[in-house]
Amino acid sequence: MRKDVRILLVGEPKVGKTSLIMSLVSEEFPDDVPLRAEEITIPADVTPERVPTHIVDYSEAEQSDEQLYQEISKANVICIVYSVNNKKSIEKVTSHWIPLINDRTDKDSRVPLILVGNKSDLVEHSSMETILPIMNQYSDIETCVECSAKNLKNISELFYYAQKAVLHPTGPLYCPEEKEMKPSCIKSLTRIFKVSDLDNDGILNDKELNFFQRTCFNMPLAPQALEDVKNVVRKNMTDGVEDNGLTLKGFLFLHTLFIQRGRHETTWTVLRRFGYDDDLELHQEYLFPLLKIPADCTTELNHNAYLFLQSVFDKHDKDRDCALSPDEVKDLFKVFPYMPWGPDVNNTVCTNDQGWITYQGYLSQWTLTTYLDVQRCLEYLGYLGYSIICEQESQAAAITVTRNKRIDLQKKQTQRSVFRCNILGARGSGKTSFLQAFLGRNLLKQRKIREDHKSFYSINTTYVYGQEKYLLLHEVMPDFDFLSEEDLACDVVCLVYDVNNPRSFEYCAKVYKQYFMDSKTPCMMIASKSDLHEARQHYSLTPLDFCRKNKLHPPQPWTCNTVDAPNKDLYTKLTTMAMYPHMAQADLKSCTFWLRASVGATVFAVLGFAMYRAILKQR
Repeated sequence: MRKDVRILLVGEPKVGKTSLIMSLVSEEFPDDVPLRAEEITIPADVTPERVPTHIVDYSEAEQSDEQLYQEISKANVICIVYSVNNKKSIEKVTSHWIPLINDRTDKDSRVPLILVGNKSDLVEHSSMETILPIMNQYSDIETCVECSAKNLKNISELFYYAQKAVLHPTGPLYCPEEKEMKPSCIKSLTRIFKVSDLDNDGILNDKELNFFQRTCFNMPLAPQALEDVKNVVRKNMTDGVEDNGLTLKGFLFLHTLFIQRGRHETTWTVLRRFGYDDDLELHQEYLFPLLKIPADCTTELNHNAYLFLQSVFDKHDKDRDCALSPDEVKDLFKVFPYMPWGPDVNNTVCTNDQGWITYQGYLSQWTLTTYLDVQRCLEYLGYLGYSIICEQESQAAAITVTRNKRIDLQKKQTQRSVFRCNILGARGSGKTSFLQAFLGRNLLKQRKIREDHKSFYSINTTYVYGQEKYLLLHEVMPDFDFLSEEDLACDVVCLVYDVNNPRSFEYCAKVYKQYFMDSKTPCMMIASKSDLHEARQHYSLTPLDFCRKNKLHPPQPWTCNTVDAPNKDLYTKLTTMAMYPHMAQADLKSCTFWLRASVGATVFAVLGFAMYRAILKQR
């Protein structure tokens, strides 16, 4: 909501603009009226909407046209005052004032107008018959108020309506000519309905309605009040209530009714609670709350965020197969203004045999987004209504900012859950295959992936000493002459060469010597395509001798040309090196270290599978 409201009063001389302002302030009709009242500020605590309000008077005798234009440009709402006993002042509303104001305001953001008929104490008839056609002609006119500065009639109401026209404008919500809500309003309320429909059955049941009511208005509805609301909908439409719950049509009908009855504030309260601004766009402050991330720190989802995302998955996994079909993914993202996931996501995370994203893959993708682009993650959580459903101040409450990596190295332990491994190697060395194998895909399955659907990332869970961790693999494009900071910034480096290509290892050796020899980032050499004949590498040292000389672990043989899913031991080793970089430099060469890591991974993979089956049964 706006921080303050600026009301400007204009009109012909002697219509009573200044008298209206002075009568409001002193609560009595002034005996001596100046040519123009000074700007008055009404404090927030004495206004119905709790917003500071500035009231500005205009006097043709005291001010120039340029001063008038400046005031029009600064005003949030303009009251055009006419005298009900003066036909000329009424005619001037359309012949002079409305055209003047429209010329001085932007067409796409017109300032709301209020027609004020003053001096109603001097006549017995109403001016409404003359004014109604004007109101129908100009959509900028919010309302018309007849009042009397002398009798203090409708004075406070006038300024309340002016304030309301700014804080709860009709324009963005409703089209009076069509007598229906505008498409942008319907779209916003539809998203609100879907977010509030916690079980995704297309109906707001009593529990969901009460949560919605408490969220927006800080109080639940009494059972009888709830029934009364549903009865109003039942009387007016056949499909507004189903299974004793409110359908989307019923929800939209209620808000149309609120607007038609002048209760715009009800609909605006709902819209603003769910993050919308005056143009029915989601606030930047709502989508991108402030989150400070110091250097050398990473971002992860916390436990409550994972619980929320799990509930979102359950809400849309209608067939309970622990995977999201294309239609279910589409339904999940209906609350977004665009589709955030492209076909590459299916080749970034785990999928089932049909190529649908699994529950584990779904959480992995969210983990990846949080790590790589936390602002985008905050935006996505905003669309899903995280702060509202979880009753948090903002989406920032879903994020854990990890401590500086230097502290982890000093303390020789880490609380982090996500580790990044950059994959480097010459073209054709098998980097992409290494990424896909992490998702359980052998060479046969990989050949079915379309070139334009490939991903430079893959992410999955591994177990290190009984702890579930995420390993994020990033394929770095082979440009030896230029590796960016992002290419170098990671927890562990994987250097891949093709054993069958005699020129493949040279790239890995040069990259290591140029960029990683003196760094504290642990490195692993991967002898890719180990099912093929091992060719002699055209380099001064053999891969094994190079590793020995540089105190690296011996090259690890690897292939994805298998009948079943490729072996995942290497990924566990990489995660272990990322978690314990100090050990990677000291005693990762010892076989017992690798053995402990591998056995730990195997045991917890079995336990994990058993737990996964148990979860499936529950679901």
